[in-house]
Amino acid sequence: MRRIFKWQLTAIMAALLWAGIASEAQAQKKLWGMLKHNDSIMTARYRSSDIDTMYITRPKTKWTFIGRLNVSGAKVEVEGVQQGNPFHSEMTADYKSTLSLGVSYLGLSLNMALNPAKLMGKYKDFEINLNSYSNRWGFDFIYQNAKNFKGWHEMGEEPRIELPPEVLTLKTLNVNAYYAFNYRRFSYPAAFTQSYIQRHSAGSFLLAFSGQGQRADTKATYESVLKVTNIGIGAGYGYNWVPARNWLLHISALPTFIVYSHTSLRVNEERIPLKYHFPEVIITSRGAIVKQFGNMFVGTSMVFNFTNIGNEEQLAVHNIKWRTRLFVGFRL
Repeated sequence: MRRIFKWQLTAIMAALLWAGIASEAQAQKKLWGMLKHNDSIMTARYRSSDIDTMYITRPKTKWTFIGRLNVSGAKVEVEGVQQGNPFHSEMTADYKSTLSLGVSYLGLSLNMALNPAKLMGKYKDFEINLNSYSNRWGFDFIYQNAKNFKGWHEMGEEPRIELPPEVLTLKTLNVNAYYAFNYRRFSYPAAFTQSYIQRHSAGSFLLAFSGQGQRADTKATYESVLKVTNIGIGAGYGYNWVPARNWLLHISALPTFIVYSHTSLRVNEERIPLKYHFPEVIITSRGAIVKQFGNMFVGTSMVFNFTNIGNEEQLAVHNIKWRTRLFVGFRL
């Protein structure tokens, strides 16, 4: 009896073990089937873009890996007349350099950036750069909180005064967006994110929107606070030139005229009225060069923002913000 019971117990345990293995295999098979189904849906959506494939195409691969070196800078120029004396100031921020790695699967991207100078305590400013480019529309979002500006100030016949760091604290938000009319043949992503490939040259007229918010606090022999809010609309043009196989050169310009402006200036305890002076503009320019080697690619790109507000006979402020990028990547 004991032997029979022992065999029955062994059989039951073996049956349970086999059932567990079969159940686990079935669950894995079901999960793999769901993943394949979702992948096929994502692939179909990725390939079904509304484009003219004679001019632009999707890469044949699903994975894209990119390494980038990003360098950005900012500059502020102020000029005007105070108590009958012309003045001119120029302040430049330290360059910001970051290294980033990105991976994209069927258009879904994940990026990680590292600022070596900030890790070593040499760069204390704060900056965020967000961008999204598609064939039809796209935007750049840039926020900077900087105290490392240094430069000089001149007034009338007085000698130039050197301005050390932390005299100026600048908080700036820049937003610009575009809409491309010829999005079926002209591709911004081909130049900036490499999620498309431009096969033949094409250009497009662009609608543009720009917004800027800024606060500048100056503490020198005087104290001042300048607050600026601008909204602009306009139009521009972009062109992708394919001079030879696997080459792409991009250039675009999007000037916008400021249609809403609110500016206030306080120097010490005195408030100085500032009036809108036409034309006040925000200009966004972009450029890129891309070279492909099979499934590998290298290139460089740049985004340049320029803002001009005010009147030199009273007070004019010129803001320059730029970012350049070197990148190398491959597709799988």
